[in-house]
Amino acid sequence: MKKIFALTILALSSIFITSCDSDDDATIIVEEPMDDPQNVVVVPPATYVFDRDGESTVSFSGQTSRILMAEELIASMRDFDIADFQLLLDMYANENDPFENQDLNESDRNVRGKIADSEDYFEGNAAASAEIKQFFEDLMAAQIDEVFPATQTAAAPGVAGQIADGGSTRYVNAQGLEYNQAVTKGFIGALMVDQALNNYLSTSLLDAGTNREDNDNDVLSDGDPYTNMEHFWDEAYGYAYGTSVDLTNPNLTIGDDDSFLSKYIGRVEDDTTDFGGIAADIFDAYKLGRAAIAAKNYTVRDEQATILRDLISQVIGIRSVYYLQQGRMGIENNDFGAAFHDLSEGFGFIYSLQFTRNTATNAPYFSNIEVLDFIDTLTVGDGFWDLTPEALNAMSETIAERFTFTVDQAGTIN
Repeated sequence: MKKIFALTILALSSIFITSCDSDDDATIIVEEPMDDPQNVVVVPPATYVFDRDGESTVSFSGQTSRILMAEELIASMRDFDIADFQLLLDMYANENDPFENQDLNESDRNVRGKIADSEDYFEGNAAASAEIKQFFEDLMAAQIDEVFPATQTAAAPGVAGQIADGGSTRYVNAQGLEYNQAVTKGFIGALMVDQALNNYLSTSLLDAGTNREDNDNDVLSDGDPYTNMEHFWDEAYGYAYGTSVDLTNPNLTIGDDDSFLSKYIGRVEDDTTDFGGIAADIFDAYKLGRAAIAAKNYTVRDEQATILRDLISQVIGIRSVYYLQQGRMGIENNDFGAAFHDLSEGFGFIYSLQFTRNTATNAPYFSNIEVLDFIDTLTVGDGFWDLTPEALNAMSETIAERFTFTVDQAGTIN
C-alpha cells in the first residue's frame, strides 16, 4: 500500500521551533512571518505523547472502559453455564454490576449508549440509532434462545447446534451463523468506527461552540489539562488503541490487544504484500493530527482526519471481502465448520460497512439498506448452508469495487 501522506518541508527561510507550551514532544516548522498557524507544518512526535507544562494532555479512559466491557460481553455469549439474556443486557447497558472487573461496574460508561451514536450519522436520526441498538440485543437474545439449548445437537440445515472446525467447536444457529461473531465484528463498526470516524474526528464536534477559539488560546476543559479539541481527538485514538500494551506506541503489539478495531488493523497489516504499512499510516495520521491541534493548524488536522477515515474504512472493507472469500473456499472444500466461522465474521464486518466514511461523499461506502440487502443474501432460506461460491464472489466484487483494492488482494494473506 502506498503511503497516503507525506510531510512537506517549507522553504529554507523557515525556522524550527519546539512547542513547549502545548506539546513538549512535537516539533513545529513555522514559515516567517509567524502570523498564520495554517502556514505551520507539523512534525509529529515519535510516539503518542503530548504534554502541557510537564503534564500529559492525553486521556481516553472512556474508550478503554467500553472496549473492556465489550470484551466481557462477547465472552459471556459463549458462557453456556452462567450467562442469560438479562446478564447480556446488563453488560450492554452497564446495569446491576454485571462485570467481573469491578472498575467497569463503577464506571458511568456503557456500550449501548455509544452504539450508532455519532454526531455526523445519527444526530437527529434517533430511530435509525435505536434500530441498530436493538439489532445487537436481538442477536444476544437469539444466542440465548436458539444456540444455548442446542449446544449438544449436531448442526444441520435448519437446525441450530455445534459444528466442527478443525480442532475447534463452533456453535451456530439454524442458518449456520455464530451470533457471538456477528456481535463482535458488528461492534467494530457500530461502536469503534462510528465513534472514531463520524463523531470524534468530525469537524462538527472538534469545532463545536468555542472549541477552536479555546484551542487557539489554550483554554482548558474544566479541571483537566487538555482542551476540548485535544480530548476529542484522543477519544478517537482510544477507540483504536485503548487497550494496547503500550498506549503511546501501539503498533508494537498491533493485532494482539483486543478483539476489535486494533486486532483487525493488525490482521490487514499482516498481508504485507498488499497492505503492508497501513498500521503505520493510521498511527502516523493520529499522531500528526494531534500535533497539528497543538500547533493550531486545523488544515493539517483535517487532512489527517480524512486519511484516518479512508484507511480505517478500508480495514472494514478488506476484512469483509477476506471473510467472504475464506468462506467461499471452505464451502468449495466441504469444510462447513471453517466456512461458517469465516462467514459469521464476514457477517459482522459487512454490517459494519454502514459506519465507514467515504471522504469523497461524506457518506458510508454502503448504506444501511445496502448492508441489510447483503445480510438478507447471507441468511435467506437455510442461510450459510445454501450459499454458493458464485454468490460469495459476486458479493465480494460488489464490495471491492467501492474501495481501492481488488478481491484477490483482500481475499488472501500473501
